[in-house]
Amino acid sequence: MRAVVAATAATLVLAGCGGSAEEEPRPRPSASPSPAASDEPFANLSQDELDRRLIAASWKNDVRTARRLVAAGADVNAKDETRQSAYLISTSEGYLGLLELTLDHGADVDSLDKWNGTGLIRAAERGHHDVVGRLLQTDIDVDHVNNLGWVALHEAIVLGDGSSRYVDTVRALVAGGADVRVAPKRDGISPRNHARRLGFGRIATTLDRALEADRMTKSQANAALLRAAGSGDADAAAVAIRQGADLETRDGRKRTPLLLAAAADHRAAARLLVDLGADPDALDDRHDTPWLVTGVNGSVPMARIVAAAKPDYAILNRFGGTSAIPASERGHDEYVAWVVEHTSIDLDHVNDLGWTALLEAVVLGEGTARWQRIVTTLLEAGVDPSIADKDGVTALEHAKRRSHREIVRLLSRA
Repeated sequence: MRAVVAATAATLVLAGCGGSAEEEPRPRPSASPSPAASDEPFANLSQDELDRRLIAASWKNDVRTARRLVAAGADVNAKDETRQSAYLISTSEGYLGLLELTLDHGADVDSLDKWNGTGLIRAAERGHHDVVGRLLQTDIDVDHVNNLGWVALHEAIVLGDGSSRYVDTVRALVAGGADVRVAPKRDGISPRNHARRLGFGRIATTLDRALEADRMTKSQANAALLRAAGSGDADAAAVAIRQGADLETRDGRKRTPLLLAAAADHRAAARLLVDLGADPDALDDRHDTPWLVTGVNGSVPMARIVAAAKPDYAILNRFGGTSAIPASERGHDEYVAWVVEHTSIDLDHVNDLGWTALLEAVVLGEGTARWQRIVTTLLEAGVDPSIADKDGVTALEHAKRRSHREIVRLLSRA
């Protein structure tokens, strides 16, 4: 988001990237073999062919092939006859992984499409709030005007549907310093009035909060962000960031805004912070991180949000455990199932107490249906049931001692 995140961020139905006034089909990849399926070495391809294949791979969100093509010299800024490039495609289609690849290889964030629109305008039009947040971490012009006379904020409102993804998009733009008063030249209607006219109450409220906010000093903005994250007030968080709050500011216990939002399961605030680049690995004074606390509260939606920030799953809590261990102890069966499916967490990790996730589910669990499901999930994931605690007692033996008959049955069959 320009300076902020760098330091810390009449109804018109228009279609197409950047707000085209006519429906125009997007060019699709040719029927020729994809680069990944071809035996022809990329090194022998001409620059034009490399660039053409990169654009084709980009439309398919084939990041693996795109990465190989870029390594062979394909240009992420090269445009086809419709003025589409790999970079611009990533923004309009919401391909965050592809966007990261293009940014890592010199994507020109000032690049414009055929409607004189930036990638930020394209992403805002589609409600790709994560892409908007990532672009706001660059020096992209948040208030660039396309040839329709609209900025990203206008497109998110006028071309959006007012759903949650557009609410998140508008919050990110507000946090990124977008001009909330600017009116399109063609209708002269302010963003707030557009939102009200369309019945987008949540968006109108976000804009009202930005318009009515008093000026803050840096320290006031930091304090406001911590309060907003802890209470789940995503609009207040956006306003605080807009006024200069540091995404990684800390409270008296060294907790960051993202950690506070994650611990309390405040999802909208957490999405905003993650979209803008908040650190999922920031440790507090108890050696918790935004990711680790998801195992304590067991919120799968929050786990999805924080996981999008690519946390380090090897970071351990104050007991030397992964997030899967407290989740297993507390009976968060859906969380454990999600972690098994979507993360690289070592499920056989032994914490400082000498316990694995399986042992904690048995020793500290209640033996009822939720813990039975956790044991089943862990066993089906391939954990080692023979790992014993510091006293040499296995999970099966613990289950027998606690008369958890169904868990005994499950472990006996493992």
